[in-house]
Amino acid sequence: MNRKNRTVKAGIFLMIFSGVFFGLMLLVPFLELATKQKVFWSSASFIAMEVCFWAGGLLVGKELFRKYKSQINPANWFRKKQQ
Repeated sequence: MNRKNRTVKAGIFLMIFSGVFFGLMLLVPFLELATKQKVFWSSASFIAMEVCFWAGGLLVGKELFRKYKSQINPANWFRKKQQ
């Protein structure tokens, strides 16, 4: 496996792994923590999610990142594809 292929796979992994932090951010309000701790952990999870997603975007490159980003945009989910 060449170096570029590994870089792209690592970038895709980071972009998908950012979803774990998103799920954690949604889970934190239901934990039995003090309000300050909930705010801290939700904020930390949000920041980690963004860092993972954008770091993955840097690793995969501009073209692949645009393609992935357009696929997760809800405005594009029901559009007919142009041929």
